[in-house]
Amino acid sequence: MKKLLGIVVLGLLWCNISFADEKHLDVFNKWLNDNGYEQYLDKTKIKVYKNRWSMPWDAKPNMDTLLYYFYKYQYSHNVKGSRTKKWDWYEAKPSGNFFQFKSNLKEDKYIKKQMSKTAMLSYILYEDGKITIDEISPKDRFGNFVNNETKLRSMSVGKTMVSYVMGHAICKGYIDSIDSTLNDWDLANNTLYKNQKIIDLLNMTAGDQKYVYKSDFKDGGDTDTITAKEAMKKMSNKKKSKSKYNYNGLLPHLLINYILFKSGDDFENLLEDIFQNEAKIKHSVYFFKHPKTRKDEGNANSMFFATRYDYLRIAKSMLDDWQNDTCFGKYLKTIHERRIPKNDKWKDTKNSFFNPTAYAGFFHTNYSGMKKRAVLGMDGFGGQQIIIDFDRSRIVVINSIHQNYNWKKIAHSVIKNGK
Repeated sequence: MKKLLGIVVLGLLWCNISFADEKHLDVFNKWLNDNGYEQYLDKTKIKVYKNRWSMPWDAKPNMDTLLYYFYKYQYSHNVKGSRTKKWDWYEAKPSGNFFQFKSNLKEDKYIKKQMSKTAMLSYILYEDGKITIDEISPKDRFGNFVNNETKLRSMSVGKTMVSYVMGHAICKGYIDSIDSTLNDWDLANNTLYKNQKIIDLLNMTAGDQKYVYKSDFKDGGDTDTITAKEAMKKMSNKKKSKSKYNYNGLLPHLLINYILFKSGDDFENLLEDIFQNEAKIKHSVYFFKHPKTRKDEGNANSMFFATRYDYLRIAKSMLDDWQNDTCFGKYLKTIHERRIPKNDKWKDTKNSFFNPTAYAGFFHTNYSGMKKRAVLGMDGFGGQQIIIDFDRSRIVVINSIHQNYNWKKIAHSVIKNGK
């Protein structure tokens, strides 16, 4: 088995890489040693994708490359010597009364096969109050690196976690409503976000398409690796364009910092109240925080980490709130009612991002074949998926390194038809 693992996973002693990447890979090599993964060291090859932090969405990586990017996504933000930006975090500690799931497990040979051949880390199906499928990557894939206590990176699912916090911040009285503006926030002064409603930012219709797209400012720089103060400075004296859907990483970054501003010294208490008492998490969860910065600079970030089951706990709390018509349930129903069309030119029903044709407060919706159903989804780079069918009490949670699995069959069709 060790020989097999040595063949399929990477080692960094002799890699086919450029000198520019050697230091970063040496840090990864040290991380393997420091964490007791010496058996994975071997003279194998890694493909490092140049001039970008992540793998391209259409990459076809081998296992060596996948394991390297697993480390990079999961741990490089907190490893000494890494070239990745270092982060602190705003953390919510575990609940003293965490929710315990019931199970009625059944075997699905196709999903097991997908787990054994793809970059999926975890797959959970929750139906009618019970977990019915529960798979984690096998030992000859990522199973030695992932368990039920591993905090997994959200990627853009973190955008939806900001919406989750926003809804509860409204329900707890920190913010009046989704129709409130950012006008009481000094950081928004002299920017195109002045006089705009929160719902416009939640729906990605802030008219900022001339200046920002996806994770980049069009004049250079990342949207989500700087403080809100720095980001707003880049957007100062900019004029709003026509409101239309413009998916980007800046708006959730701004909104979590608006919540930070409105809640002030209560921000950490607000997070703990939400995740401990509403989601009833078993392990701590956290959002990134810019180190060595002040709250009034807007130092929160939408990147979020949680365990595989705590992602399900959060999704279940949304399902319960919707069905019980609580204050937060009404928030979800309102943003769903006020969803906007994406109007994407590229149509691909097999793709998790392009299949849903509408957007609702940092959720994707209007999935093919389910446009008349209340189905809201969270989509994160690399294949992170949480899709909730509020009508049929069904949730799929997938964590992954790369979306090389059959999304249409194991996510979309399962939500649509069940198992």
